[in-house]
Amino acid sequence: MRGSPARLALARWTPEILLALALAALPFGFDAALHSVNLLTRILLWGLFGLGFDLLFGYAGLFSFGQSAFYGAGGFTTAFLLTSGVLSNVWLAILIGVAAAAVYGVVVGFFSLRRTGLYFAMITLAFGELSYFFENSPLSAWTGGENGLPGVPYPAINLGPIHFAFSGSWRIYELVAAFFFFGYVFARFVARSPVGSVLVAIRLNPARTAALGHRVAGYKLAVFVLAAIYAGLAGALLGIFQSYMPPDAFSLNTSGQLVFQTVIGGMGTLIGPAIGAAVWLFLRTGLQQIPYLSVLWKFILGAIFVLIVSLLRKGIGGAVLSLLKPRRWALARLDRGVLAAGEAVAPRFEAPTQPRRGSAEFALEARRVSKSYGGVRAVSDVSFAVPEGELYAVIGPNGAGKSTFLRLLSGEEPLAAGKILLYGSDITGQDVTRRNQSGIAKSYQINQLFVELSVGQNLRVAALARQRGALRFDVFRAADSIASVERVVGALLDELGLRERADHPVRELTHGEKRRLELGLALASLPSLLLLDEPLAGLSATERQEIRELIGRLRKGRTIVLVEHDMDAVFALATRIVVLREGSLLAEGIPEQIRRDRRVREAYLGGVKAPANA
Repeated sequence: MRGSPARLALARWTPEILLALALAALPFGFDAALHSVNLLTRILLWGLFGLGFDLLFGYAGLFSFGQSAFYGAGGFTTAFLLTSGVLSNVWLAILIGVAAAAVYGVVVGFFSLRRTGLYFAMITLAFGELSYFFENSPLSAWTGGENGLPGVPYPAINLGPIHFAFSGSWRIYELVAAFFFFGYVFARFVARSPVGSVLVAIRLNPARTAALGHRVAGYKLAVFVLAAIYAGLAGALLGIFQSYMPPDAFSLNTSGQLVFQTVIGGMGTLIGPAIGAAVWLFLRTGLQQIPYLSVLWKFILGAIFVLIVSLLRKGIGGAVLSLLKPRRWALARLDRGVLAAGEAVAPRFEAPTQPRRGSAEFALEARRVSKSYGGVRAVSDVSFAVPEGELYAVIGPNGAGKSTFLRLLSGEEPLAAGKILLYGSDITGQDVTRRNQSGIAKSYQINQLFVELSVGQNLRVAALARQRGALRFDVFRAADSIASVERVVGALLDELGLRERADHPVRELTHGEKRRLELGLALASLPSLLLLDEPLAGLSATERQEIRELIGRLRKGRTIVLVEHDMDAVFALATRIVVLREGSLLAEGIPEQIRRDRRVREAYLGGVKAPANA
């Protein structure tokens, strides 16, 4: 183990310690230079606002252009409750304001998360603009319309003889700094947790994340609401800081400024939005005080934004963190996760125990499965049954419907007709995520990997779903601290021959190594049924032999359905072969029967004999 537990704990908490020291020291510098800490307070408010947006955009890849809707909802709800006399307790008003932003986040997320990409961004933008309209017109009697809400009181702590009011610029700074610090700590917990790993996986490859058993829609809604909570809290504190809730909190400019600041500071860094806010506010304030430049400050800020985006793709914070990050951090974290649990890494990946469920005779049954695309019948009335522990190969010429049939089994596409049973249970209506949780995993013909993550992190994302379930918000433990997950990851690294590549990004792997990792992602789910879609495609002769041997080792005690064009591998590995032609079942039998079947030889094998040792 590298280093003592105390040293590792110190390294774990280094960002929080540095932030606490910075928050304690910076106000003295601001006060000495500007004779005020108000600018620093404003930076932290934007930083708090940006923490949620960075989790949403930087981690989950959800670009929302309507965060001002939640910023304003939290701020105006808090301000109205306090200025109207409905409440006198500022803390309770803040809590209700944040709750209002969260509820609004659920509503907006319900509609916007049904779409992706540009459409998602435009829907959030529409909600932001709708909120601005309602604040300035139909709800102006409660929000003050264009005048906003003045007179928002300061909070205070009253505990018997102890009375402490957060009034004055320094006291308000302390309040905002405390909220920012604990908001950052919580965001760090989320980022380092299994939830954070799943959010990153969703950003990189949402379809594969769902296929690995993670409930993508649930995680998206959760992080969307969390971002709304951060925004609502920042909005509530803004009104208290200024003793006034401004009408532009709901404006498009507010959302746009948040995006600019996050990109400048560095997405996916958490501290980036605060860094971006500092750059933005310093330049805006400074440029407006320089003669002849005050009218050009927006143009200059825009030019600086273009330069930073062009030269520093990860923003200022991302560039700094890239320089500080150790090269082999991923392997070190993997080792710590395994060894801290007091477990030795398994020397070989073992198939999980697969007891027969109930009295089911077959592990998998496909009953008259059909699928059409328009007028084209891709799969037509295909039926077969796979006993437990057998390897069935599905072969046929190009366009025979093999890959489509595998997608129907995995749940990636719905059936047009027929049924699919897993150990006697009807799983026809289950989507790809539920089928993975039921025990079906698939490796893809075209690699579906998380290319920005390391090899170990890829396997961990795959292993987490089976151990935790499809949706779980365990944010207060590290993703690499779950002993059962780390045992699977460690054993697979050894079995796949990727132990020395564990901390390397996937983009650095050879094609053969990527194919092994693709197979490893499916295996990490500990499936009872493994679907392999042309695992030997595009490999050299040596690589094909390695993968073939790997499948041969892994087939023991495991039920596998294999689609493959390499007939040598098919005849060597399969216990039974199914032949498709034009979407229909042409033949089924043991390898020797298929080798001798005239129809198969004419339709697919072309008269070429299978190997004598098949």
